[in-house]
Amino acid sequence: MRALILTNPQPIESKPLQLVETEIPQPAEDEVLIEISACGVCRTDLHICEGELPMKRNKVIPGHQIVGEVIKKGEKVDNIEIGSRVGVAWLNRTCGRCIYCLKEKENLCEKADFTGWSVNGGFAEYAVAPSAFTYSLPEDFADLQAAPLLCAGIIGYRALRLTGITDWSGAKLGIYGFGAAGHICIQIAKGRGADVYVATRDRERHQALAEELGAVWVGNTFDKPPVMLDAAIIFAPAGEIVPVALQALDKGGSLVLGGIYMSPIPEFEYKLLYGERIVRSVANNTRKDGEDFLQEAAKIGVKTHIELFPLEKGNEALIALKTDAIRGAAVLKVK
Repeated sequence: MRALILTNPQPIESKPLQLVETEIPQPAEDEVLIEISACGVCRTDLHICEGELPMKRNKVIPGHQIVGEVIKKGEKVDNIEIGSRVGVAWLNRTCGRCIYCLKEKENLCEKADFTGWSVNGGFAEYAVAPSAFTYSLPEDFADLQAAPLLCAGIIGYRALRLTGITDWSGAKLGIYGFGAAGHICIQIAKGRGADVYVATRDRERHQALAEELGAVWVGNTFDKPPVMLDAAIIFAPAGEIVPVALQALDKGGSLVLGGIYMSPIPEFEYKLLYGERIVRSVANNTRKDGEDFLQEAAKIGVKTHIELFPLEKGNEALIALKTDAIRGAAVLKVK
Protein backbone atom coordinates (compact mmCIF):
# COMPACT_ATOMS: atom_id res chain seq x y z
CA MET A 1 0.00 0.00 0.00
CA ARG A 2 1.01 3.63 -0.40
CA ALA A 3 1.61 5.56 2.81
CA LEU A 4 3.17 8.80 4.02
CA ILE A 5 5.74 8.03 6.71
CA LEU A 6 7.47 10.41 9.11
CA THR A 7 10.96 9.38 10.20
CA ASN A 8 12.63 12.63 11.19
CA PRO A 9 10.53 15.62 12.31
CA GLN A 10 11.51 18.81 10.48
CA PRO A 11 9.92 22.12 9.48
CA ILE A 12 7.11 21.15 7.15
CA GLU A 13 8.57 23.32 4.37
CA SER A 14 11.33 20.68 4.04
CA LYS A 15 8.62 18.07 3.33
CA PRO A 16 9.50 15.44 5.96
CA LEU A 17 6.69 13.04 4.96
CA GLN A 18 7.92 10.39 2.54
CA LEU A 19 5.59 8.51 0.21
CA VAL A 20 6.50 4.82 0.35
CA GLU A 21 5.17 1.41 -0.60
CA THR A 22 4.69 -0.73 2.50
CA GLU A 23 2.83 -3.84 3.61
CA ILE A 24 -0.90 -3.70 4.29
CA PRO A 25 -1.31 -4.08 8.08
CA GLN A 26 -3.25 -7.04 9.42
CA PRO A 27 -5.82 -6.67 12.19
CA ALA A 28 -5.28 -8.14 15.64
CA GLU A 29 -8.08 -10.17 17.18
CA ASP A 30 -9.93 -7.05 18.41
CA GLU A 31 -9.20 -4.86 15.39
CA VAL A 32 -10.61 -4.13 11.96
CA LEU A 33 -8.77 -3.45 8.71
CA ILE A 34 -10.05 -0.33 6.97
CA GLU A 35 -9.64 0.58 3.32
CA ILE A 36 -9.30 4.35 3.63
CA SER A 37 -11.19 6.72 1.37
CA ALA A 38 -10.34 10.01 3.12
CA CYS A 39 -8.32 11.35 6.03
CA GLY A 40 -8.57 14.82 7.50
CA VAL A 41 -5.44 16.92 8.02
CA CYS A 42 -5.14 18.37 11.51
CA ARG A 43 -2.85 20.91 13.16
CA THR A 44 -1.81 18.11 15.52
CA ASP A 45 -0.36 16.32 12.48
CA LEU A 46 1.67 19.47 11.84
CA HIS A 47 2.91 19.55 15.45
CA ILE A 48 4.02 15.91 15.12
CA CYS A 49 5.76 16.44 11.77
CA GLU A 50 7.62 19.51 13.03
CA GLY A 51 8.62 17.95 16.34
CA GLU A 52 6.59 20.19 18.64
CA LEU A 53 5.10 16.92 19.88
CA PRO A 54 7.76 14.25 20.50
CA MET A 55 7.89 11.14 18.32
CA LYS A 56 6.17 8.18 20.00
CA ARG A 57 7.57 5.57 17.60
CA ASN A 58 10.56 5.33 15.28
CA LYS A 59 8.50 5.69 12.12
CA VAL A 60 4.87 6.71 12.04
CA ILE A 61 2.09 7.24 9.54
CA PRO A 62 0.28 10.40 10.74
CA GLY A 63 -3.42 11.15 10.35
CA HIS A 64 -6.25 10.64 12.82
CA GLN A 65 -9.44 11.60 11.00
CA ILE A 66 -9.94 8.39 9.06
CA VAL A 67 -12.97 7.45 6.98
CA GLY A 68 -13.22 4.16 5.14
CA GLU A 69 -14.73 0.71 4.76
CA VAL A 70 -14.08 -2.34 6.92
CA ILE A 71 -12.66 -5.09 4.69
CA LYS A 72 -11.38 -7.53 7.32
CA LYS A 73 -11.82 -8.07 11.03
CA GLY A 74 -10.22 -9.95 13.89
CA GLU A 75 -11.76 -13.11 15.31
CA LYS A 76 -13.07 -11.37 18.45
CA VAL A 77 -14.77 -8.48 16.65
CA ASP A 78 -18.55 -8.81 16.91
CA ASN A 79 -19.72 -5.18 16.86
CA ILE A 80 -18.84 -4.31 13.27
CA GLU A 81 -19.57 -6.11 10.02
CA ILE A 82 -17.35 -6.29 6.95
CA GLY A 83 -18.51 -3.63 4.50
CA SER A 84 -19.39 -1.15 7.24
CA ARG A 85 -18.44 2.50 6.75
CA VAL A 86 -16.55 3.71 9.80
CA GLY A 87 -14.48 6.53 11.20
CA VAL A 88 -11.40 6.51 13.41
CA ALA A 89 -10.44 9.44 15.62
CA TRP A 90 -7.47 10.57 17.75
CA LEU A 91 -8.12 8.32 20.75
CA ASN A 92 -7.12 4.90 19.45
CA ARG A 93 -7.10 2.66 22.52
CA THR A 94 -7.14 2.90 26.34
CA CYS A 95 -6.20 0.45 29.08
CA GLY A 96 -9.72 0.28 30.55
CA ARG A 97 -8.32 -0.37 34.03
CA CYS A 98 -6.69 2.81 35.33
CA ILE A 99 -8.36 5.30 37.66
CA TYR A 100 -9.26 7.56 34.74
CA CYS A 101 -10.84 4.82 32.65
CA LEU A 102 -12.81 3.56 35.64
CA LYS A 103 -14.13 7.07 36.31
CA GLU A 104 -15.33 7.55 32.71
CA LYS A 105 -12.39 9.84 31.97
CA GLU A 106 -10.74 7.63 29.38
CA ASN A 107 -9.43 10.71 27.58
CA LEU A 108 -6.93 11.04 30.45
CA CYS A 109 -5.74 7.40 30.39
CA GLU A 110 -1.96 7.42 30.85
CA LYS A 111 -1.55 4.25 28.77
CA ALA A 112 -3.67 5.42 25.85
CA ASP A 113 -2.64 5.07 22.23
CA PHE A 114 -3.27 7.86 19.75
CA THR A 115 -3.96 7.42 16.06
CA GLY A 116 -1.18 8.79 13.89
CA TRP A 117 1.13 9.40 16.86
CA SER A 118 1.78 6.31 18.97
CA VAL A 119 0.18 3.98 16.37
CA ASN A 120 0.01 4.33 12.61
CA GLY A 121 -2.76 6.51 11.24
CA GLY A 122 -4.62 7.40 8.08
CA PHE A 123 -2.19 9.06 5.68
CA ALA A 124 -2.24 5.74 3.85
CA GLU A 125 -4.46 3.45 1.80
CA TYR A 126 -5.19 1.07 4.71
CA ALA A 127 -5.17 1.21 8.50
CA VAL A 128 -6.08 -1.02 11.42
CA ALA A 129 -7.95 0.16 14.51
CA PRO A 130 -9.61 -1.41 17.57
CA SER A 131 -13.25 -2.07 16.75
CA ALA A 132 -14.28 -0.64 20.13
CA PHE A 133 -12.80 2.73 19.13
CA THR A 134 -14.29 3.06 15.66
CA TYR A 135 -17.40 5.09 14.91
CA SER A 136 -20.38 4.29 12.78
CA LEU A 137 -20.88 7.33 10.54
CA PRO A 138 -24.29 8.93 9.88
CA GLU A 139 -25.40 8.49 6.28
CA ASP A 140 -25.90 12.26 6.02
CA PHE A 141 -22.14 12.79 5.70
CA ALA A 142 -20.26 11.76 2.58
CA ASP A 143 -16.77 10.38 3.20
CA LEU A 144 -14.84 13.54 2.34
CA GLN A 145 -17.13 15.78 4.40
CA ALA A 146 -17.09 13.36 7.33
CA ALA A 147 -13.31 13.29 7.79
CA PRO A 148 -12.94 16.66 9.61
CA LEU A 149 -15.71 15.69 12.03
CA LEU A 150 -13.48 13.03 13.57
CA CYS A 151 -11.12 15.44 15.32
CA ALA A 152 -11.94 19.05 14.56
CA GLY A 153 -15.59 18.35 15.20
CA ILE A 154 -15.19 16.14 18.27
CA ILE A 155 -12.67 18.44 19.99
CA GLY A 156 -14.83 21.50 19.34
CA TYR A 157 -17.78 19.60 20.79
CA ARG A 158 -15.83 18.68 23.91
CA ALA A 159 -14.62 22.27 24.25
CA LEU A 160 -18.23 23.46 24.24
CA ARG A 161 -19.02 20.87 26.92
CA LEU A 162 -16.13 22.07 29.08
CA THR A 163 -17.36 25.67 29.11
CA GLY A 164 -19.90 24.47 31.67
CA ILE A 165 -22.77 26.21 29.88
CA THR A 166 -25.92 24.10 29.82
CA ASP A 167 -28.43 26.62 28.46
CA TRP A 168 -26.96 28.08 25.29
CA SER A 169 -29.95 30.21 24.33
CA GLY A 170 -28.58 33.74 23.97
CA ALA A 171 -25.16 32.78 25.39
CA LYS A 172 -22.23 34.82 24.06
CA LEU A 173 -19.41 32.58 22.85
CA GLY A 174 -16.04 33.74 21.58
CA ILE A 175 -13.98 31.65 19.16
CA TYR A 176 -10.30 32.50 18.65
CA GLY A 177 -8.86 30.91 15.54
CA PHE A 178 -11.20 29.78 12.80
CA GLY A 179 -9.85 26.76 11.00
CA ALA A 180 -11.24 23.25 10.87
CA ALA A 181 -12.42 23.11 14.50
CA GLY A 182 -13.77 26.65 14.63
CA HIS A 183 -15.89 26.36 11.51
CA ILE A 184 -17.62 23.24 12.89
CA CYS A 185 -17.89 24.51 16.46
CA ILE A 186 -19.76 27.65 15.38
CA GLN A 187 -22.42 25.50 13.71
CA ILE A 188 -23.01 23.45 16.87
CA ALA A 189 -23.07 26.57 19.06
CA LYS A 190 -25.50 28.40 16.79
CA GLY A 191 -27.66 25.29 16.56
CA ARG A 192 -28.00 25.48 20.33
CA GLY A 193 -28.98 29.16 20.22
CA ALA A 194 -25.70 30.92 21.04
CA ASP A 195 -24.42 34.20 19.60
CA VAL A 196 -20.89 33.64 18.34
CA TYR A 197 -18.09 36.22 18.17
CA VAL A 198 -15.04 35.24 16.12
CA ALA A 199 -11.53 36.71 16.40
CA THR A 200 -9.16 35.40 13.77
CA ARG A 201 -6.60 36.47 11.22
CA ASP A 202 -6.89 36.22 7.44
CA ARG A 203 -9.74 38.33 6.16
CA GLU A 204 -10.08 36.53 2.82
CA ARG A 205 -10.52 33.01 4.18
CA HIS A 206 -11.19 32.65 7.88
CA GLN A 207 -13.03 35.89 8.64
CA ALA A 208 -15.13 35.60 5.50
CA LEU A 209 -16.10 32.02 6.37
CA ALA A 210 -17.03 33.06 9.93
CA GLU A 211 -19.37 35.71 8.54
CA GLU A 212 -20.81 33.22 6.08
CA LEU A 213 -21.55 30.79 8.93
CA GLY A 214 -23.40 33.40 10.96
CA ALA A 215 -20.99 34.98 13.43
CA VAL A 216 -22.60 38.12 14.87
CA TRP A 217 -19.19 39.83 14.99
CA VAL A 218 -15.86 39.08 13.31
CA GLY A 219 -12.59 40.80 14.13
CA ASN A 220 -8.85 40.31 14.04
CA THR A 221 -7.19 38.01 16.55
CA PHE A 222 -6.40 40.72 19.10
CA ASP A 223 -9.55 42.82 18.64
CA LYS A 224 -11.93 43.03 21.57
CA PRO A 225 -15.51 41.86 20.91
CA PRO A 226 -18.23 44.50 21.42
CA VAL A 227 -19.73 42.56 24.36
CA MET A 228 -18.40 40.63 27.34
CA LEU A 229 -18.38 36.89 26.64
CA ASP A 230 -19.94 34.11 28.70
CA ALA A 231 -17.32 31.68 27.40
CA ALA A 232 -14.52 31.52 24.87
CA ILE A 233 -12.55 28.81 23.10
CA ILE A 234 -9.04 29.24 21.73
CA PHE A 235 -8.34 26.90 18.83
CA ALA A 236 -5.20 28.71 17.64
CA PRO A 237 -2.01 27.26 19.21
CA ALA A 238 -0.87 30.72 20.31
CA GLY A 239 -0.38 31.33 24.01
CA GLU A 240 -0.36 35.11 23.55
CA ILE A 241 -4.10 34.97 22.87
CA VAL A 242 -4.90 33.80 26.42
CA PRO A 243 -4.66 37.23 28.13
CA VAL A 244 -6.56 38.78 25.21
CA ALA A 245 -9.42 36.31 25.56
CA LEU A 246 -9.52 36.74 29.34
CA GLN A 247 -9.97 40.49 28.89
CA ALA A 248 -13.11 39.75 26.87
CA LEU A 249 -14.51 37.22 29.36
CA ASP A 250 -17.30 38.22 31.73
CA LYS A 251 -17.27 37.33 35.43
CA GLY A 252 -17.81 33.63 36.00
CA GLY A 253 -16.92 32.85 32.41
CA SER A 254 -14.81 29.96 31.14
CA LEU A 255 -11.90 30.03 28.73
CA VAL A 256 -11.23 26.67 27.10
CA LEU A 257 -7.92 25.94 25.36
CA GLY A 258 -8.75 23.59 22.53
CA GLY A 259 -5.36 22.34 21.33
CA ILE A 260 -2.91 19.62 22.27
CA TYR A 261 -0.02 22.08 21.86
CA MET A 262 0.25 25.81 22.57
CA SER A 263 3.14 28.25 22.53
CA PRO A 264 4.09 29.75 25.93
CA ILE A 265 1.42 31.79 27.67
CA PRO A 266 2.78 35.22 28.66
CA GLU A 267 2.56 36.55 32.19
CA PHE A 268 -0.65 38.43 32.95
CA GLU A 269 -2.18 40.26 35.92
CA TYR A 270 -4.33 38.37 38.40
CA LYS A 271 -7.22 40.76 37.81
CA LEU A 272 -7.82 39.03 34.47
CA LEU A 273 -8.68 35.84 36.37
CA TYR A 274 -10.42 37.49 39.30
CA GLY A 275 -14.20 37.31 39.23
CA GLU A 276 -14.25 33.51 39.21
CA ARG A 277 -13.09 33.21 35.63
CA ILE A 278 -11.84 29.74 34.68
CA VAL A 279 -9.08 28.63 32.32
CA ARG A 280 -9.01 24.96 31.38
CA SER A 281 -7.60 22.74 28.67
CA VAL A 282 -9.13 20.05 26.50
CA ALA A 283 -7.24 16.76 26.65
CA ASN A 284 -8.15 14.36 23.86
CA ASN A 285 -11.71 13.01 23.77
CA THR A 286 -13.86 10.18 25.05
CA ARG A 287 -15.80 7.83 22.83
CA LYS A 288 -19.00 9.31 24.21
CA ASP A 289 -17.87 12.74 22.99
CA GLY A 290 -17.58 11.31 19.50
CA GLU A 291 -20.88 9.45 19.58
CA ASP A 292 -22.83 12.41 21.00
CA PHE A 293 -21.22 14.85 18.59
CA LEU A 294 -21.94 12.80 15.47
CA GLN A 295 -25.60 12.50 16.46
CA GLU A 296 -25.96 16.23 17.09
CA ALA A 297 -24.02 17.15 13.95
CA ALA A 298 -26.34 15.01 11.84
CA LYS A 299 -29.42 16.41 13.59
CA ILE A 300 -28.58 20.08 12.92
CA GLY A 301 -27.03 19.43 9.51
CA VAL A 302 -23.42 20.47 10.03
CA LYS A 303 -21.69 21.24 6.74
CA THR A 304 -17.92 20.96 6.55
CA HIS A 305 -16.00 23.23 4.21
CA ILE A 306 -13.08 21.27 2.79
CA GLU A 307 -10.09 21.63 0.48
CA LEU A 308 -8.93 18.39 -1.11
CA PHE A 309 -5.39 17.10 -1.63
CA PRO A 310 -4.30 13.74 -3.07
CA LEU A 311 -2.44 11.44 -0.68
CA GLU A 312 0.93 12.19 -2.26
CA LYS A 313 0.44 15.91 -1.49
CA GLY A 314 0.31 15.47 2.28
CA ASN A 315 3.29 17.75 2.84
CA GLU A 316 1.69 20.45 0.73
CA ALA A 317 -1.58 20.13 2.69
CA LEU A 318 0.30 20.69 5.95
CA ILE A 319 2.21 23.65 4.49
CA ALA A 320 -1.11 25.19 3.47
CA LEU A 321 -2.46 24.56 6.97
CA LYS A 322 0.58 26.19 8.57
CA THR A 323 0.30 29.29 6.38
CA ASP A 324 -3.46 29.70 6.98
CA ALA A 325 -4.19 28.96 3.33
CA ILE A 326 -7.03 26.53 4.09
CA ARG A 327 -10.61 27.75 4.13
CA GLY A 328 -12.21 25.32 6.54
CA ALA A 329 -10.50 21.92 6.69
CA ALA A 330 -7.92 20.10 4.57
CA VAL A 331 -8.68 16.51 3.60
CA LEU A 332 -6.55 13.91 1.85
CA LYS A 333 -8.56 12.09 -0.82
CA VAL A 334 -7.11 8.59 -0.68
CA LYS A 335 -9.54 6.58 -2.81
